[in-house]
Amino acid sequence: MAELLRSLQDSQLVARFQRRCGLFLAPDEGAREDDASPAEGAARAPGVGHHPTANGKGGGAPANWRCGVPAPQAYVQKYVVKNYFYYYLFRFSAALGQEVFYVTFLPFTHWNIDSYLSRRLIVIWVLVMYIGQVAKDILKWPRPFSPPVVQLEKRMVAEYGMPSTHAMAATAISSTFLLSTVDRYQYPFLLGLMMAVVFSTLVCLSRLYTGMHTVLDVLGGVLITMVLLVLSYPAWPLIDRLESASPLFPVCAIVVPFFLCYNHPVSDFYSPTRADTTTIVAAGAGVTIGFWINHFFQLVSEPVDALPAIQRVPLLTADVLVLGLIKFTVGIVLILLVRQLVQNLSLQVLYSWFKVVSTNKEARRRLEIEVPYKFVTYTSVGICATTMVPMLHRFLGLL
Repeated sequence: MAELLRSLQDSQLVARFQRRCGLFLAPDEGAREDDASPAEGAARAPGVGHHPTANGKGGGAPANWRCGVPAPQAYVQKYVVKNYFYYYLFRFSAALGQEVFYVTFLPFTHWNIDSYLSRRLIVIWVLVMYIGQVAKDILKWPRPFSPPVVQLEKRMVAEYGMPSTHAMAATAISSTFLLSTVDRYQYPFLLGLMMAVVFSTLVCLSRLYTGMHTVLDVLGGVLITMVLLVLSYPAWPLIDRLESASPLFPVCAIVVPFFLCYNHPVSDFYSPTRADTTTIVAAGAGVTIGFWINHFFQLVSEPVDALPAIQRVPLLTADVLVLGLIKFTVGIVLILLVRQLVQNLSLQVLYSWFKVVSTNKEARRRLEIEVPYKFVTYTSVGICATTMVPMLHRFLGLL
């Protein structure tokens, strides 16, 4: 078993997958293969080489990952693309597990499809992502080494690798979507299952193609998520009744998540993991509080329990599509305005409190500044998305 785990963690396994999909490290300066006319791109990778273990398979962490120093400076890593179909397929698939997907898909689901469904998706997504992000800084397993792997995402290389939170989020979103709609809408279950599997598989394979995770990272992420879904499934009905909790619920929904974010495991050097964790947890707290506000002040009137299964999924007509895009555009604009306003205000207050010069961008990375400003900003975004945006839609006659 130990030998199997070591082989699944081998960077060479990721590099072989990349080569089979037509992605190669560029030859040495000025050298090119005669039988190809490749296009070159540039990616950023840490300034560390491939550090082999005793068996030569490359599984150990570089020394400077362990000694509490800043992350190494990046260098330009050139790569060669010989198969553009796989290149664009997996780059698109990787985006399905990134922030750009969540800030579009989850709000769109809430405003245009089903707020009951979005509530479950967001709560499960936050739970899974928090555990995955914390696990990274506890386990501290390195990402695949470059070389031999091509690493296409600059921002991610500063984080640890195990587990793959992209794989966790994709598995959680697709599984929760399937399990929450199967008894609410009438559609072929096998079709929904197939779409969920395809979505998760594409995101998981994209993590290998982009060189961000080993096979073990991806499998570990999927396995952890499936365990969490099984353990949490009996409690899902409680998610649907969070807004009917006591008046003290918003206090708990703020204090507990903030405490978890502020006490995030300490990394050996700065990485965006803590900031990303705070963003996700704060957004989830804001959404939860927003649902409570809607219920407590009776701002919206909607059933809590799942509706009986309808005959079919509503048809997507041109009018429905245009209305949905207008509602989405209005909502995103308002969210961006709230985000910018609250972020600027919170940073100014924190800079003044801790006597920090506002032009010092590095100050944002300090624990006492980063966590509060991220938490306040994205809690406000979550509340805005679930309360202010629907009220604006109603005011504009879009409901």
